[in-house]
Amino acid sequence: METYYDPEGLAKFSTMGEEAPELWEKFMGYYGTVFEGGALTAREKALIALAVAATVQCPYCIDSYTNSCLEKGVTEEQMTEAFHVACAIRGGAALAHGVQMKKIVADMEL
Repeated sequence: METYYDPEGLAKFSTMGEEAPELWEKFMGYYGTVFEGGALTAREKALIALAVAATVQCPYCIDSYTNSCLEKGVTEEQMTEAFHVACAIRGGAALAHGVQMKKIVADMEL
């Protein structure tokens, strides 16, 4: 199936450091540290990352964090629920912007 995003592109992520190696190293150091266990387990962080990936609609991130979740023992049911949580928050945030629309309408009625 042909898509806008090349499924092989995820493997080329590291090429983003070719022209800016110092920035790449700093990013990867930070990125790696963020996903280490801490107050949240690495498993919990992978599930959060999957939900965020759903929200920002990054197919590469969805691929990566689905695999990461599976490696850490997250079930398909848990991942699906995380997707629904992300969708509900994104939908609610979009709907909340309707307050701005209502303000403009109310201001025009004055």
